[in-house]
This record gives sequence, structure tokens and C-alpha cells, in this order.
Amino acid sequence: MGKKVTFNPYGLTIEVAEGENLLRAALQAGVHINASCGGEGVCGKCKILLESGEVDTFRGSLLTDEEWDLGYRQACQTRVVGDVVVRIPPESLLDRRTLTRRRGGVGLRPSPINIAALKEQGLYNPAFKKRCVRLSPPTLADNVNDLARLEDGLARQHGVESLTLDFYLLRKMARVMREQDFQVTATLDFSRRRFRSPHMINVEAGDTTQRHFALAVDIGTTTVWVQLLDLAKGEILGHAADYNAQMSYGDDVITRIVFSQKEGGLHKLQRSVVGTINQVMHRLLKQHKLAVEEISHMTVAANTTMTHLFYGIDPKYIRLSPYTPTAGSVPLLRARDLGLEVPQHVFVYSVSSVSSYVGGDIVAGVLASGLYKEPRLTLFIDIGTNGEIVIGNQQWLACAACSAGPAFEGGGIRFGMRATQGAIEEVSINPDTCEPMIITIGMTKPKGICGSGLINLLAVLMEEGIILPNGKFRDDLITCAPRIRRTENGNEYVIAYAEDTEIGQDITLSEVDIDNLMRAKGAMFAGYVTLLESVGLRLQDLEQVILAGAFGSFVNIDNAIAIGLLPDLPRDRYQFVGNASLLGATLVAFSREMLSEERRVADMMTNFELSETPGYMNQYIAALFLPHTQAEYFPSISERLRAAK
Repeated sequence: MGKKVTFNPYGLTIEVAEGENLLRAALQAGVHINASCGGEGVCGKCKILLESGEVDTFRGSLLTDEEWDLGYRQACQTRVVGDVVVRIPPESLLDRRTLTRRRGGVGLRPSPINIAALKEQGLYNPAFKKRCVRLSPPTLADNVNDLARLEDGLARQHGVESLTLDFYLLRKMARVMREQDFQVTATLDFSRRRFRSPHMINVEAGDTTQRHFALAVDIGTTTVWVQLLDLAKGEILGHAADYNAQMSYGDDVITRIVFSQKEGGLHKLQRSVVGTINQVMHRLLKQHKLAVEEISHMTVAANTTMTHLFYGIDPKYIRLSPYTPTAGSVPLLRARDLGLEVPQHVFVYSVSSVSSYVGGDIVAGVLASGLYKEPRLTLFIDIGTNGEIVIGNQQWLACAACSAGPAFEGGGIRFGMRATQGAIEEVSINPDTCEPMIITIGMTKPKGICGSGLINLLAVLMEEGIILPNGKFRDDLITCAPRIRRTENGNEYVIAYAEDTEIGQDITLSEVDIDNLMRAKGAMFAGYVTLLESVGLRLQDLEQVILAGAFGSFVNIDNAIAIGLLPDLPRDRYQFVGNASLLGATLVAFSREMLSEERRVADMMTNFELSETPGYMNQYIAALFLPHTQAEYFPSISERLRAAK
């Protein structure tokens, strides 16, 4: 007999089988609960409050006695025994409103594309084009078949010859050509390298050349962005985003690869990301009052794992030495075959990957940033769970991925969280009393602290001398600063007391948390130095640094340099490009030349496996210090710290 589960604050009730896992029940109900480890029970993020009912749950060690007594349980470790009512607490919720937030003119929104400049350079040239032809109706004296008549019209009126086409068009061609007395519009695909002539993918009655739209999609590990493009006018009509539903199976690509190896796991991951794209796409089309039938094609940029999961390709060997993905470039595929809710004529083009951990999102970002055409030596950084870096200029490109871990996205930090409503992002500390001043996203009560907030807090703790270069709190402050206290797991700093928070608990930063942050920043910095040394260069040789992605848009450059995450270079050498992956996918949709350039960029990039590169581990160990064991790497920070003493 089924059992009813009610999820608050949504008031949503579903019926599940007795013994069903509560995290799976939430998935069935379409309710998102943060679950970083994919249900393994080791992250402690999927907390729920049991309001009433009977459950069978494993206690584990991730809940304190106080949390247990209040009714907190881990959803992934809880099974439904009877009818039950649970509440998703604030720290387990995601707030989609923060996806499009802005700060200081820079935010998670895609960077603008200068379409006028594209047109001036002759680069506005979509690979998918519409051509209207006006044909003479057949007669007894001229009864050539419909396809031959259309081919002849395209050749005479538009110079298009030797067409190839999809068979399914023949099934509707006779009807479509007669709907408006043999005036039709053909959609032609010029993107296929194997064919010298264009491929006809659609035919419509009448002149629809001014109704020509496309979608550019960025499939991130955390978020999915969709951008709506008007190819007839050369305009970006709008964009929308949502969290990638795959997050319910794990926060990072490794966890999802592991999940994909379970029975039915790959299918679930593929369907969940396609479901997210469908939801965002339909919301965007409805907003702009467009029918999905008017979409001509889609371009997609994603990291290598997300690309494999999107297409339903087994990603198993991405994480196993020697780290070989199934393919770096995926052939054009009918979007409907992937479960996308678009017409049959819509094909998907995906940006090429370079290696297991340098994917199409980075290739798209390099394309969008123009790095591959730059004479200046440039460092391109996308900081996330897998921090990707590219170094080079118009002559050469070298790339690598750093296993930074999820710390900068709130993972592995007890009160870490994504950059959503209630996340602490700005921190200032009185050096005499150690009392903090904090600002949260949305100016609401704090629920936790996000990646940019962690960097800001760590920098101020270091610069005020509250923590030592090894990441430990000064012992002499334990007795005189109430916010610094000893625990069985080491010392910690209380950022916000329970009564001042939305979660009813003290929000703290512990020495264990600091160690995780230092490992993450150390992996990134060691990556820059190792990659530069591999090509005979030094940090001082860098003439430009480009920060891409959501995290890069909100990071405080000075504080990121202070803790040793970014190179200590003149600040005017830094620039943000926002969502460069989506920007690149959009350029590929707008420009046939950019589509070819994308492939050239991927071919230019030489990948280095840092774990196999001599010297990387030594650089990594040297970077486990604030800001670094080698003061000469951070001259301005060393001078600032000396002046503060």
C-alpha cells in the first residue's frame, strides 16, 4: 500500500511505495533538495526536517545531537514507513532568482555580443539559412516532380545547387508546396564539412525568411543557460536559466560519472538534463511569444562529461587513466532523438572538446574571448569544481584542468553553500574585537557562506592577523575573542550566531574548512605555474588574465590574490567575460566562420595532464600556505602584510 509524503514549504503531496528513499521521493515530486554526493550519505547537504509521520533512518555522524533532537534527518538515509510530512529547510533549498543577479555591472548574465562589429567584419553569416523561392505551379506541359522543381528554383534564384535533404521532407513536400501556390521557404544547413553542397532540413509554405530563430545552450555542471537568437535580424532576444536537474545525483562530474555506471543511471542523467533544457526553452519561448516550430537549430557548449551525459554517451573512461573520452567532436544529431521537445527538422551542433577535463565550454570561452587571436600572452581561467586554465596567444595554446574540488562552490565547507539568497558574500572584521560585519545575497538573514564570501572572509582573517599563514587561528585569541573557540575538530570562527541566522545554528568557519579552501586555491595556483613552466614561461610574463564563468564574475580580485588563488599581477591586466561558454555557443550560431574557428581553436589547444606533469605536486605543496611559501610570487601582498604589522 502506498504512503503519502508531503513536502513543505511547497505543500506538495505524492504517494510512494513503503520503504521508498526520501531523496528519491523528492525527485519523483520534482522537489529539489541539495544532494552533493548523489545519495551516498557523505556530504550532509540533504537535510530535511521531519514534521510528522514515521520514517526509518540511519543516524550517521553528520547530524549533531541538537539537529537530531530538532527533527533534522538526511533525506538520502531516510526511508518512508508511513504517511509523512517533511520540510525542506532554507539551507537545503535552491533559489533560482539569484541565477541572473548582477553586482557592479558584472554578473551571471551572459556577456553581450557586439553583433554590429560581427557584421562590419563580415562574420555575421549563420550556417543555417532560409531561402524563399517562388515557383511556377505544374501543368500538363510542365509536370516535373516537386523536388526537382524546388531544386531548380533554388539553383536559379539563389545559386544553390546539388542539394542533399532529409527523406522525411518528401512526406510533407507535396502538401507544403501547394499551401501557398508554390511559394515556399527552404531551410539550408551549410555547416556540414563532409558535404560541399548544403543540406535541406526543412521546407515551409510561404515566405518565412523573417521568422528564423535558433537556441544557444550552455550546459553547466550547476546551471543550464538557454539564449534565444533571431537569425533574420541578427539579435539576441533573451535568455533564461535554471539549475541542472542532474545536481540531485551529485554536485560534481566525478560523482555523476560514478552514478552513470549504476543500472539505469546514464539514462536518468541524460533525461534529467534534457528535461531542464526543455523547461528553460519553453519558458523563454513563451516569454517572447514564439512557437517552438520556428526554431531552426541549436548550438550547445558543455564540459566533456556534461556533453557525454547530454548525448547519453558512456562517460566511464573520462575518469580512468589514461583519461580518454569517447569523442571530442559529436556529429550533428536530430534534437528530438535526445528527447528535446522541438520539431523534427531541428539539429544539435555541439562545440568540440579537447580532453577529458577541458571541454567544449572552455573551447567556446576561448573563442568568445578572442584569446586565440591575441598577440599578448594571456591566462584564461574558469574556476569551478574542475578549474580549467588556458595559456597562450594567437600562435599557440596550452590547457589543463585542476582538480580544485567543490570548495569555491560551497562544497566540503560545513556551512558552505551556492551563491543563492541568504549566502554571506561580503565580510569585514574589526581587528580589535574580531566582530564581523556581513552582507548576504538579497540582504536577508544568513543561511551559509558562498565561494566568493569564503575568499573574502579568508583574506580578511589573514590580513588582520587572526589566522596564521598555515591557516590556523592564533592561540592567543582563543581566550580574548569570544567568536574564536575550540572544538573537538579544531578551532573555529563564528561568523553569525544562531539567533541571527535563518537556519537556527551558528554559522562558522573551522580550520578544517580553511584547509579545504587552501587545497582548492593551491591546486589552481600550482596549475598556472606548472603550465607556464612546461612551456618555458613565468607568471611575470603574463600580459592579460581573463576570468570566465559565474564565479569569476563575482570574485573580489584583490582578495583572491591575497589568499594566493590568482597571480599577483597589476590589477588592470584582469578582465571578466562572464558566461563565455554561452557567448561562444551564440557566436557559433551567428557565424559559419566562427563554427570553423571553433574547430581550429580546439585543434590549437595542447592538453597537459597536470597529475602526470613533473613538478606539479611540488608546486601544489608549496601553494598550501597563505598566500604562498614563496613570497616573491606575491610581492604586493607581502608588502601589504608587512605594512600592517
